[in-house]
Amino acid sequence: MLLVIDIGNSDVVFGIFKGKSLVGTWRIASDLHKSSDEYGILLCSLLKGREISAEQITGVILSSVVPALTPLFQEMSQRYFDRNPMTVSDVLKTGLTIQYKHPKEVGSDRIVNAAAAYHLYGGPVLIVDLGTATTFCVVSETGAYLGGAIAPGMALSAEALVQRAAKLPEVALKRPTQVIGSDTVGSMQSGIFFGTVGLINEIVERIHLEIGGKTLVVATGGLAELVAGDCKSISKIRPTLTLEGLMIIYGMNASDYGN
Repeated sequence: MLLVIDIGNSDVVFGIFKGKSLVGTWRIASDLHKSSDEYGILLCSLLKGREISAEQITGVILSSVVPALTPLFQEMSQRYFDRNPMTVSDVLKTGLTIQYKHPKEVGSDRIVNAAAAYHLYGGPVLIVDLGTATTFCVVSETGAYLGGAIAPGMALSAEALVQRAAKLPEVALKRPTQVIGSDTVGSMQSGIFFGTVGLINEIVERIHLEIGGKTLVVATGGLAELVAGDCKSISKIRPTLTLEGLMIIYGMNASDYGN
């Protein structure tokens, strides 16, 4: 079995693949104060709940956008699963050619999403990832990663409002029933939710204008299912895209790691 780990700013998502089938997923909060042992014990406990033992894990791959957490999970993999984890970077085989001006600046999560979408759907394809940030990644017909856009995510927008405006309360991220809010909470939820919808539709439209044609648009990330239904620009919702991308990239590089 393959253990895949997606380390994000807000959450760490784990997945277990048996062959190409995703047989289990877990999401926990990213915590810089946890040790590798705490993460290892927690993960082993989660796996045990699905009757999966550490000995059944034959490979580990991780993607991280939190540099401080990367060595903790590398140590955890070695200590609890006796596996040297494959860590996603621009030097791994992905099926893409990175045409960013500075390839090392591309977040590993964006590389993984782009590789997964191109492998699954071909190109051109545009990926919208709704997480801590809302990111847009464009892959050409020939598999060139062209770049994209990065905007604040819904949670960041809500947090900024609360921190910078003394009278505004914390609100749940949800779809309001109407755009015109009848109270402060409803007004904030409307602005955050429909503002995100408008941002996605506008950026997708401008990307299509710049590349001179339409693309398939795939939404992923923790908030994809909440928002994508209201976005006329989004073609498909694939919440597990990042985990699938990790599995795909592992398969492309396993022989180089002796796996």
